[in-house]
Amino acid sequence: MLNKTGIPTAEDVKKVSPSEERLKKGPVAIIECFQEIPCNPCTEACKQGAIQPMADINNLPKLDFDKCNGCGLCLSRCPGLAIFIVDGSYSETEAIVRIPFEYLPVPKVGEKVAGLNRAGEELGSFEVVKVQSGGQKNKTYTISIVVPSDLAMDVRSIRLGGVRHAN
Repeated sequence: MLNKTGIPTAEDVKKVSPSEERLKKGPVAIIECFQEIPCNPCTEACKQGAIQPMADINNLPKLDFDKCNGCGLCLSRCPGLAIFIVDGSYSETEAIVRIPFEYLPVPKVGEKVAGLNRAGEELGSFEVVKVQSGGQKNKTYTISIVVPSDLAMDVRSIRLGGVRHAN
């Protein structure tokens, strides 16, 4: 399915997802990298040793969820925009999802954005709570949004301007 649509299956996503228990402990990276290509910036960026060294640069990254502290260095370094940070400990009913963003204009804190799933479908309107620059050399921003806990593993992109279609 991934090779035909570019959208991972639920089974693909499950293979790279932490347990519900780990999600509730605090921020953790989710590496949705499913194609074996020569790439390892995430491994190099991880100061915690949570992204395990690769025997071959074409291998898929493997994450030790217990070592990951959700710092997000890997997120801003991933050229494929395939890493997200999910914090299920935000509240009883909501989670923070941190998303890589490389478009202009950059959303502002307090702005409402449309949260999109992996297929680009709208899941709702969510508030931006933090915007973090990748720095002078890295133009990837990290956008943090608050989403209902049950959507934390589904929201993977945003669109400015709010929701366009009623769900």
